[in-house]
Amino acid sequence: MTLKQIFIRNLKMLRSREEYTQMKLAEYCNTSPGYIGEIEMGRKFPSTEMIERIAKVLRVEPYHLFRDWTKVGNDSDTGKIYPILPVSMKNEIKGQIESAINGIFDKY
Repeated sequence: MTLKQIFIRNLKMLRSREEYTQMKLAEYCNTSPGYIGEIEMGRKFPSTEMIERIAKVLRVEPYHLFRDWTKVGNDSDTGKIYPILPVSMKNEIKGQIESAINGIFDKY
């Protein structure tokens, strides 16, 4: 997989995690939805300034957009991929954890 393909895959994944449409991401990055679409289709590639804006909006470091997370081993960045879960899934997991903890406290 090329670096460009990795970037595109990560962009889509991170955008989905935030539950942003291309239109919403474009709005937050002060660009057009068509430009985001062109990036995701591999027809255009963003400038370093736009990569920094995208990363900031998606709440990651810019290099996370280029990291091949399928090859992450036992290094210090391993934990940083887990926040890529969709917001709705994070909320569901949080609710399940809170319910489990409350259940434990209720027993005592």
